[in-house]
Amino acid sequence: MSPSTFSATDLFPTEVSSSTSPVGLPSGHERSGRVSENRETTEAELIAGRRHKHGAVLASGGYPARFERTHLSSDLHQEFADLAPGIETEVRVTVAGRLMLHRSFGKLQFGTLRDMGGTIQLFVERRTAGEEAAGLFSELDLGDWVGATGTVMTTKKGELSVRVEELTLLQKSLRPLPDKWHGLSDVEQRRRRRYLDLMVNEEARAVARTRIRVVSALRRQFEQRGFVEVETPVLLHQPTGANARPFQTHHNALDIDMFLRIATELHLKRLVVGGMEKVYEIGRIFRNEGIDATHYPEFTMLEAYQALADYR
Repeated sequence: MSPSTFSATDLFPTEVSSSTSPVGLPSGHERSGRVSENRETTEAELIAGRRHKHGAVLASGGYPARFERTHLSSDLHQEFADLAPGIETEVRVTVAGRLMLHRSFGKLQFGTLRDMGGTIQLFVERRTAGEEAAGLFSELDLGDWVGATGTVMTTKKGELSVRVEELTLLQKSLRPLPDKWHGLSDVEQRRRRRYLDLMVNEEARAVARTRIRVVSALRRQFEQRGFVEVETPVLLHQPTGANARPFQTHHNALDIDMFLRIATELHLKRLVVGGMEKVYEIGRIFRNEGIDATHYPEFTMLEAYQALADYR
C-alpha cells in the first residue's frame, strides 16, 4: 500500500485513542479510550501514545520519501489577499508543514499549518474530504508534519483556508509541543534547544530571518564593491590576530597541538599580499574566555581588507 493511500484505520488501529489534543494513547491509559490535554497526563504517556501511532505507520508502509508542494502559506496570503469572506475558488494548491492547532466540530475540522512562510488554515469537511482524509486528520497530533491538497477558500469570518481534498502524513512528531499558553519560557532551554525555540516562538523565527537578510545584504554590498569572499583556515599552528585565549586540540595524524582561530586577520592580509586586493570573510571565531551578554566563546565575525585604500 502506498503511503499516500493510507486510511485512518490502516495507520491508527481501533485500540489507539482518538483526540484533538496533542496525544493519542494505547488502550489501558484511560477508561474512555480518549485522552484529553490536561496536567494529569504525563509526558511519558504522551510520548508512548505517539510512538504507538508511529509504529502503526511504519507497519503500514512508512512515510513518503518526497512530497511536492505548490505554494508556501505566504504565497497564498499574498495571492489571495483581497479574497472576500465566504468565497470558494477553483484554484487547487498543495501545502505542507507542521500542524500547530487542531479543532473539531463533528463533521467539520480546522487545523493551522505552519511552514517556512507562515501559517495557513486547513478546512476539513467530511463531505468534500472523504471519510479516509477526515478520519486521518482527526487522528493527527500537534507537531505532526502533513501535506494537504485542496482548493483555496475563505471562511465566513474571512480566514484564508485550504479546503482539504487529499491528506498525507509526512512525519510523526514523537514528542508533544510545549504548553500552548506558556510556550518555551525557560531561558536555559531556549538557548540549549534552539530548534524547539524556533518551532514555538515567532520572535525567535523573526530574529533568525532578520539575521539571514542582514548577512545576505552584507554579501551583496561587498560583491558590488568588487570584494571576493574567501574561507581561511580554522585550525592553526598558533593563534594569531587578536589577544584572546584560544581553544586547544590535538591533531592525531600529525601528532601536533593545534588551536581554533581567534581571528581571521592574518590569513586575510596574506591574501592581499598575494595579489587578491579586496577580500572579506564571514567566519566563525572561537575564544576560550568568559560568557556574558556581549561575549560568547563561539561567534561570527566579518573582516574585510582592501589594498590601496584606507578606512575613508
